[in-house]
Amino acid sequence: MSPETVISIAENGIYVTLIISAPLLLIALIIGLVVSIFQATTQIQEQTLAFVPKIVGVLIGVIFFGPWMLSHMLSYATNIFSNLTRFIG
Repeated sequence: MSPETVISIAENGIYVTLIISAPLLLIALIIGLVVSIFQATTQIQEQTLAFVPKIVGVLIGVIFFGPWMLSHMLSYATNIFSNLTRFIG
């Protein structure tokens, strides 16, 4: 296996990881920002108020984006396994 092949596989893996995690991270970021603004304006400093909406939002995001994320992961895994003989040989 050549160094270029290893770098290509790692590059594609990092790209797929970023693409898959981006929607959930954006959901958590937006919800966290909204909750922080709400806490700052109302001066409510309850710790659970910051975590519960994020957990619920990410869970809804997993339900909504789950099939899309799974198809990307399966496509990447299929690509690696289909080219395995080319990578090893």
